[in-house]
Amino acid sequence: MFREMTIQFRVSSFQEGLKWYEAVLGRPADFSPHEGFAEWELIPNSWLQIAEGKVATGSGPIRVCVGDMEKELARLEVELGVKDVEVFSRVEVPVKWCTFSDSWGNQFGYFQYKQKGMEK
Repeated sequence: MFREMTIQFRVSSFQEGLKWYEAVLGRPADFSPHEGFAEWELIPNSWLQIAEGKVATGSGPIRVCVGDMEKELARLEVELGVKDVEVFSRVEVPVKWCTFSDSWGNQFGYFQYKQKGMEK
């Protein structure tokens, strides 16, 4: 039985990566035990880590649930220059979703439930 999870993205410039993920997540890292490493608890016991090192282009995607995807994408366009993000939807799927890349090629994204009250 699994109790926790982490996913790690590598960035070639830690300070730029830290700034990017602080903007995307809307807050500073929860844990930064040493230089070149930061971690956010996205939901209880589930952590996103960034670490300075050799980039593995195309890692991910990891997607997080948001209440208003269009509002978040508009914010990221202003703050980080993220633009031309395609939002996908299928009739049989209860969410819409999108994926975009950070400056190092790691894939991040959002999803949003189509109907209010479906969130867990």
